[in-house]
Amino acid sequence: MSHVEVLEQLAGWGCFPVVSGRELQSEDLRKACSRVNLCCGLRRSYGDAALPASPTDIVSNTVRADRVLRFDPATGVLRAEAGLSLRRLNAILLKQGWFVPVTPGTQNVTLGGMVAADVHGKNHHVAGCFGEHVRRLVMMTAEGAILECGPDLEPQLFWATVGGMGLTGHILEVEVTLERVEAPWIYQETERVESLEAMLAGLQAAAAEWPMTVGWIDCLAGAESLGRGILMKGRWATGADAPPAIAPLPTRPTRVPFVFPNFALATWNMRLFNSAYYLRHPEASRRGLVAWEKFFYPLDGLDLWNRVYGRRGFTQYQCVLPHSPAGSPMRGFVDLFVREGGTSFLSVIKDCGPEGHGLLSFPLPGVSLALDFPIDGDRTRRLVDRLNEYVIAHGGRIYLAKDAFTRAEHFRAMDRRVEAFLDVRRKWDPDGRIRSVQSVRIFGDSA
Repeated sequence: MSHVEVLEQLAGWGCFPVVSGRELQSEDLRKACSRVNLCCGLRRSYGDAALPASPTDIVSNTVRADRVLRFDPATGVLRAEAGLSLRRLNAILLKQGWFVPVTPGTQNVTLGGMVAADVHGKNHHVAGCFGEHVRRLVMMTAEGAILECGPDLEPQLFWATVGGMGLTGHILEVEVTLERVEAPWIYQETERVESLEAMLAGLQAAAAEWPMTVGWIDCLAGAESLGRGILMKGRWATGADAPPAIAPLPTRPTRVPFVFPNFALATWNMRLFNSAYYLRHPEASRRGLVAWEKFFYPLDGLDLWNRVYGRRGFTQYQCVLPHSPAGSPMRGFVDLFVREGGTSFLSVIKDCGPEGHGLLSFPLPGVSLALDFPIDGDRTRRLVDRLNEYVIAHGGRIYLAKDAFTRAEHFRAMDRRVEAFLDVRRKWDPDGRIRSVQSVRIFGDSA
């Protein structure tokens, strides 16, 4: 098996922070992981979760270990190496009528990364997170032992690994149950809503009927229109909706050719784009079939879209705020974001169902909002601090897969499960060998 080790500048999808590190690429994960401090996949974590804590640390990139090991078409149970990308998996199995039960907003992720971040999607209110559908993991511990774990086999290690950001051991193989689908189309309904309150009500009403719901909101509109947006609802098409023999054409991504100058995302420019996006949708609802890629992965149609944010990079702040008898605290959160000078180019809102079993899994019953905004030095740090204080006060939490700025004390205040996670981690890695820039920042690991 071939091995390639390079010393380079490494970053996540948000292009911040940028650190020096050594990355090892190999088809033999067992051999490669015996000498590394962390694993990574396609680097779609927005912040610092997949970055080496020290320039002398080695990160194993899993993407060369991407074999399907077995698949049972009678049950939908798949076992594959951790480096298999969701894009390749979809290309292999969707034409046979199988799809992952939970997908994030990009297919440029690996199975191992989907477990480590315990990804969720538009159907969280009915299907939960990806980890709820994982049957087994093959892992290498920090001390080099290879073992298998699952909900009923070393369950503490399993549930600490699901959503554990790669800090409990190196994921080598993933076994998951896929979902049978009749046709590669989504039956979708979209509607334009005039306020954040209307969006929240629409998401709640749609959840009872539609298995997939999501909204885009405008966080740059004026006071009366703040939070207006487009509500999208969908379900897999049946054979009656779309004959299985008719497949949508594959998406051919358009590549962003260069890194944009910083002024490209000036507030006035983003405001014009948001207004145009909102107004292009008619007042009446739209219904009909859309291609599965367009529904699940709209941003994948723009390759290297993170270049739009310029050399300074960007961050995504994603939080979930629980439902409240007094009404959703989301209005206050959005008002705070705007008042503190936040300008989000892309703002995605979703309904979340019950909390998962993963010890650091993100969602809880409530509403999730993801905000993309360019990094502006200390101003960004202050903005994240203010948002975190609001989230803590209202019983919410943030998503580690997107985070690059949260303070350790803020994260601990958000999540009662941290100590239980750290107990499991210390049991399997007593010397703290597996670490990242994020674990240094959040959990106090040595750099």
